[in-house]
Amino acid sequence: MPTAPLDNSSREEPLRLLAVHAHPDDEASKGAAMMAFYAAQGVDVMVATCTGGERGSVLNPAMDSNAAAKRDLAGLRRTEMANAQRELNVQHRWLGFMDSGLPEGDPLPDLPFGCFALEPLEQAAAPLVKLVREFRPHVIISYDENGGYPHPDHIMAHKVAVEAFSAAGDPDRYPGTGEPWEPLKLYYDRAFNPERFTALHHALVEAGVDSPYAERIAAWQEADAEGHQLPAPTHPTTTQIPCGDFFEARDRALKSHRTQVDPDGFFFAVDAPTQRKIWPWEDYSLIMSRVDTELPETDLFAGLR
Repeated sequence: MPTAPLDNSSREEPLRLLAVHAHPDDEASKGAAMMAFYAAQGVDVMVATCTGGERGSVLNPAMDSNAAAKRDLAGLRRTEMANAQRELNVQHRWLGFMDSGLPEGDPLPDLPFGCFALEPLEQAAAPLVKLVREFRPHVIISYDENGGYPHPDHIMAHKVAVEAFSAAGDPDRYPGTGEPWEPLKLYYDRAFNPERFTALHHALVEAGVDSPYAERIAAWQEADAEGHQLPAPTHPTTTQIPCGDFFEARDRALKSHRTQVDPDGFFFAVDAPTQRKIWPWEDYSLIMSRVDTELPETDLFAGLR
């Protein structure tokens, strides 16, 4: 993690955080409690949503017969996003790209013409570079190279976030998108890290409670010939944010996405107080820092305060 002198941030300014997500609802399932935690501290928090989720499916059975979901899913998802934004007390910006959909079948079909995942990188990254230069975040949050999971829009969201982190401070790149601004720290989100699910699973089993995570952990262990350990992370956790007090805000934001989240589904299988006792953090990997910091961290702004 290369470091360089801090040269573009004043201690007089509020701290600013930008989270880059592929679709509306991703901000609620990945890092929502962290964002609410920092917003409550007075940090300026911005969510950038790359696509409108137009090619998503209705994943909540209770919404199957909803007329708006059938007639105008994209419009309804905008309303859902606005509701989630209010629950987290964050700012929000649409980047305006078309959802690529999740290709299924064997062989996989081609991605649709004009979708986000097929955009040339510089064209896809330009709106985010413009936002970075306007909002001037100190910290950017993104997905890893696999997109957190291999949805083509998640992988492209990763690419544009890394591109914007690297390019926004260079006055020779992306002309016409504002004055250069160099973000100082880049993190990858680890919302679905095996360590967290394993801790929750074992705590529930020890308490004599059926664990909703048993099937997921068994699937992970299939990759191990001996079946004894979970796969090692590509990017290990370096930073844990103690944001358990905001798990309820996270859950309200998730439930705001009514077409995408079943209120009786996986995300709510273990209540917030129980999760808070077992794993009261959200987890991140520090990928690049232009300021000195010591690992492990408990603050995304370590080295900046």
